[in-house]
Amino acid sequence: MKDLWNKIVNHHVRTVIIVTIIVNFLVVLLSFIPGYVGKLPNWISTLPLLNATLNSFTFAFLLLALLAIIKGNIKLHQRFIYGAFTTTSLFLISYVTFHFMAESTPYGGTGVMVGFYYFILITHIILAAIIVPLALMSFFTGYKDMRSTHRKWVRWTMPLWLYVSATGVLVYVMISPYYTFN
Repeated sequence: MKDLWNKIVNHHVRTVIIVTIIVNFLVVLLSFIPGYVGKLPNWISTLPLLNATLNSFTFAFLLLALLAIIKGNIKLHQRFIYGAFTTTSLFLISYVTFHFMAESTPYGGTGVMVGFYYFILITHIILAAIIVPLALMSFFTGYKDMRSTHRKWVRWTMPLWLYVSATGVLVYVMISPYYTFN
């Protein structure tokens, strides 16, 4: 296992490319696969709330990581980043599971809220795809202690990842009244 990890770290650019393609391909593929037909298992209906909760934790971990590094506490910063990657990974598993099983839910709001919702949703989706390679490059350059390169990556990664995490929660709050589960 250690040899595999060393290969991943030593060839981090290749790893980032492969993981980015796989993750984004899976998410795009889900939009073309029809949802599960029939009564959904009850636990499926809990996944959107779980997703929002995991996004909330990711947001908190990222903020705490930012505060830790501003104070010069590298070890604490690393721990919060590991937490953010853990909650994001769990989110991704839950998100893929939910969208594999459930049909897409249309937004049911009206007026100016429709435009606001779709602006938030579209920017969230685009930046969520972009954040995959940014977060991974930031992680690997930090892990390998490539500080100057790491700083260049995180200037973009941190604000975008915070935005994606926060808007993920906002999208849930706005769409949740319109969920209907068989």
